[in-house]
Amino acid sequence: MTFITGPLWSGKREFACRLLGCGPEELAARAVWDVQALAAGCGDLAALADALAARYEAVILTEEGGGVVPADGGQRAAREAAGRLACLLAARAECVVRVFCGLPLVLKGECNL
Repeated sequence: MTFITGPLWSGKREFACRLLGCGPEELAARAVWDVQALAAGCGDLAALADALAARYEAVILTEEGGGVVPADGGQRAAREAAGRLACLLAARAECVVRVFCGLPLVLKGECNL
């Protein structure tokens, strides 16, 4: 599994299409995105990470929490869960790529860019 992360609207899905050699219409069968939303309220992040890594060729997570810390405790907990899920996915991935401004940066492993 390849784990792709980066800020909102940074080109993560377009990169995943290039990496997997598919179009946007086929991407949903081979990849999942916005998994940070699945982390909120998840009781077992490790099991979620295992399931995502086993099911998809690419898992895409939008980075959260790089700015102002929300006053709402629920929003803070959701951001923390998303960050912990990102760590678990990165540990399970053969390749980790951060996409910023449409440019991929390999953080772990080797990807055929």
